[in-house]
Amino acid sequence: MLICVTHRKLCREPFLTRLERIASQHPYCIVLREKDLSESEYEALARDCLSICEKYDVPLNINSFLGVARRIGCKGIHLPFHVLMEQKDHLSDFDRIGVSLHSPEEAAQLAGTPATYVQAGHIFPTDCKAGLPPRGLDFLKSVCEATTVPVFGIGGIHAERYPAVLQSGAAGACIMSGLMTCDNVAETMRPFL
Repeated sequence: MLICVTHRKLCREPFLTRLERIASQHPYCIVLREKDLSESEYEALARDCLSICEKYDVPLNINSFLGVARRIGCKGIHLPFHVLMEQKDHLSDFDRIGVSLHSPEEAAQLAGTPATYVQAGHIFPTDCKAGLPPRGLDFLKSVCEATTVPVFGIGGIHAERYPAVLQSGAAGACIMSGLMTCDNVAETMRPFL
């Protein structure tokens, strides 16, 4: 399974064109990351993205902006671990709740929360985390063993590395830069679907 995490500034074509190409391949979901935008800018983009995702019946998860998700009627949210823990009793209006975490100890605390998937990383070296050592497959395995919530590895994952990610116990992978920059979206996504 594949989660696409967006980063529009990496795209060599219009971002919404790229998003539509990705949505047409039916990933598990798309997380609209875009951390550099103000809330109002993010909301305007999220409305366009939600329209595209609904066209292809692909879930869209809003990154961190709970208010935006509620205002536009998006039923998916992706949160940092600490925000999930603060808000866990106030998320019943969401169908999909993703959480980014960085330790098996955090994963073990997910019991009783409404989290529906985990994003754990970064697993391999990646330009997005330049200079930071990757946590590796043993880390991913320990996160998977610490929770019953499906775990998706993130960071430097491509088709050749995907079998090792699955062998670590992950349900799938998250890809950002690889999907934002590739020449052929369908071909890049095929090994993960």
